[in-house]
Amino acid sequence: MLVVCALTAAGFGLTVMALYPGYLTNDATYVYGYIHDWQLGDWQSPFMTMLWWLVDPIAPGSGSMFLLIVTLYWLGFGVVALAVAQRSAALALAVPLLALAPPAFMLLSMIWRDILFSGVWLLAAAIVYAVADRAGPLRRLVQIVALLLVALGILLRPNAIAAAPLLIAYAIWPARFEWKRAALIFIPALIAGYGLVHLAYYEILHVKRENPLHSLLVFDLGGITHFTKENQFPVSWSADETALLTSRCYEPQHWDSYWTLDPCKFVMARLERPDDVIFGSQRLVDAWKRAVTAHPLAYLQHRFTVLWTFFALPNLTLELYKLILPDETPLAHNVYFLALLPLHDALKSTMLYRAGSWLLLGIAIVGWAWPARRTPSGAFAISVAAAGIFYVMTFGLLGVATDFRYAHWGVVADLAALVPALLAGRERRFGQALSGPPSP
Repeated sequence: MLVVCALTAAGFGLTVMALYPGYLTNDATYVYGYIHDWQLGDWQSPFMTMLWWLVDPIAPGSGSMFLLIVTLYWLGFGVVALAVAQRSAALALAVPLLALAPPAFMLLSMIWRDILFSGVWLLAAAIVYAVADRAGPLRRLVQIVALLLVALGILLRPNAIAAAPLLIAYAIWPARFEWKRAALIFIPALIAGYGLVHLAYYEILHVKRENPLHSLLVFDLGGITHFTKENQFPVSWSADETALLTSRCYEPQHWDSYWTLDPCKFVMARLERPDDVIFGSQRLVDAWKRAVTAHPLAYLQHRFTVLWTFFALPNLTLELYKLILPDETPLAHNVYFLALLPLHDALKSTMLYRAGSWLLLGIAIVGWAWPARRTPSGAFAISVAAAGIFYVMTFGLLGVATDFRYAHWGVVADLAALVPALLAGRERRFGQALSGPPSP
């Protein structure tokens, strides 16, 4: 136990030394800016702004959110390691070491809600695992806290609604995984997650509606236009613009090619034209419905292309373009981080930084642990790995970009579930030994 605590503390200290104060990404810059004017919108999670406001006095700027993320991350892995240590001292030592795996570790330097979300859900699952074989008020209290953390994760990343039922089922029944239970609560939990977002965002906080889902509609319309070679947008374009839309505009890596990048940013410029705003209107929704209904194969081709790009091809890992501005980027002064960059650059072209590799590992973990699903370690491994699988798969339908950060929870889930999955078989054999041979 002491060695596990020491390794976890050392990992936390190493992370702070190597990555502090974190990198204020473009998205995080907007989130942090909302602290000052408190004009909350739904494009970025208002709950990340609220958390940042709470912790910002600790280290104003990126440092405060970085410390929160790193604390959640190492606390989560530390709790998993302590839970494993109660069952196997040797295997417990591997858990903090797995937390140093580059795809998970290096992204801790980036202030993105995806990284914060991973830490929140990791801690939710970890604390339940720690009390899975106990009973009484402590376990019930921990289960309540875990459910609140799962809810916070949904509010940080609303597309996590599809994966949340697996963690909800685990928090309620942590001693064993029963697929019938998970299936039974899946739809109610899905509806509850959607209702939670609507209630918290629009009824309680009254956040500004910025129509983030319409970026998905624009991306889909662009993809269908590309594959059908016919304009699907609810506007007419010039001959040159139409030629661009059917040939050069479509980039499965991101929808930004229609928004902020030349030569096709004319698309959003037209959709947001002040005298005839289409973005955020029913006209765009109706155009999307017509396009998907009329060209389902082109829609599926577009979505499969995005999913393949996300899972199998090189994608953005770290956002580093502001490092050339050391006066504005404190992380540029961290010599340890700069020393790690060559290693990161060498590894990012490998399978370690392919979301598909971690998807396959998650499937393998679920398969390996399935025979021991009625043990606490098996239930944890299956629930967490499956939550990672469901989460990354949502980007097949809902993704508007393929950055590796969107797979971060899948990576963290696999790393946290790997040792418990190995341990689950031992728990199963031990349980069988205690129960004795079957009666004749």
